[in-house]
Amino acid sequence: LRLDRHLYAGLGPDGQLATSLPFAVTAEVLRRGHERFDIYCSPCHDRLGTGNGMIVQRGYKRPPSYHDDRLRSAPLGYFFEVASHGFGVMPSYASQVPPEDRWAIAAYIRTLQISQNVPVAQLNPDQRAALERTGQGGPR
Repeated sequence: LRLDRHLYAGLGPDGQLATSLPFAVTAEVLRRGHERFDIYCSPCHDRLGTGNGMIVQRGYKRPPSYHDDRLRSAPLGYFFEVASHGFGVMPSYASQVPPEDRWAIAAYIRTLQISQNVPVAQLNPDQRAALERTGQGGPR
């Protein structure tokens, strides 16, 4: 029985898409999410989640970037839902990717979003200096 609606359906207690994972986010969960993302998601979404994967470079329809405002503000349950049921030309991965791994992927997507959209003001001095050395140190 799959009675845990959070884990198996991606829903919070209010019946809406969950805003949190159904288990603790650990380094192991993020490692697993990264690994599963690279296998199942990056062929279309690329490794940074910008939507320019190898499949797209071969002429298939481009998925949206995970860094679009709409997806940065989407609840974590949205990514679980899309992986579970598909969306647009993306098929369901429910038969290939267990629920725990779909949640790990959702957690990893959130880390990608954060990593590419951190305001410069939130960086420590060493991080700011490293960013300025790359020539990308403008304000966000």
